[in-house]
Amino acid sequence: MELGTDINGTPVTLDIAPGAILADVLREMGLTGTKTGCREGHCGSCMVLLDGEPVNSCLLLAARVEGRCVTTIEGLGSPLAPHPIQQAFVEAGAVQCGFCTPGMILATKALLDEDPDPTEERVREALSGNLCRCTGYVKIFDAVRLAAEKLSEQGSPARE
Repeated sequence: MELGTDINGTPVTLDIAPGAILADVLREMGLTGTKTGCREGHCGSCMVLLDGEPVNSCLLLAARVEGRCVTTIEGLGSPLAPHPIQQAFVEAGAVQCGFCTPGMILATKALLDEDPDPTEERVREALSGNLCRCTGYVKIFDAVRLAAEKLSEQGSPARE
């Protein structure tokens, strides 16, 4: 089956199996920032943005992204040119083993796109679908606040 979609700003046409799961398709493309943890939608390690909204790609048939925009962690920045949210996670020490980090960063991006100055309650709600076993969340919440500050100082939305 042929799938036409946009992945990280690049239009692609892929040949996929009819029942292919998006997380697997992305990883087969070499986009290994999308992790596969529970495969039940509980951990958030497979999170991607679909038209700007966070979704668990382990639960999504790849065919459902036909004609839509998928953003993975690789679409935000790079080690040499990180997105301000990625930089904030590093500076706040919110990256431990790194397994949950891509999903946390993408959830943060979706949140800050919608609300550039979220309350702590709103941050907790936005990240509630992402599990971390290393940091205890304090540093992650610090990173979200730092990211909001960085984006505010730059006068730019999280979208960039």
